[in-house]
Amino acid sequence: MADTLTLADVERVAELAHLELTDDEKQTFLGQLNGILGYARQIQDLDTTGVPPTAHVLSQHTADRADTVRPSLAAADVLAAAPDAEPETGLFKVPRVINTAGTIE
Repeated sequence: MADTLTLADVERVAELAHLELTDDEKQTFLGQLNGILGYARQIQDLDTTGVPPTAHVLSQHTADRADTVRPSLAAADVLAAAPDAEPETGLFKVPRVINTAGTIE
């Protein structure tokens, strides 16, 4: 990979993303993207010898509250208030919110 992106690179990415950019926008994105790549290069140059791999920067997650078991609604009560309930299966039907075209109605 080249050390920096060129205007042609920005134009190609814009074309792939179906974006129409003005000349000023292309110049702005060229500077911003090269800045991002510069930061990525700085991170790659860091010596991480002896640093164990990690999935998260924090070793623990402090929950906002403790998990406590509490009683929930009885299934019969929920089904009694549900539309098109089928108590024998414990299920109920709700109106469709996604149409056949895959868009939200």
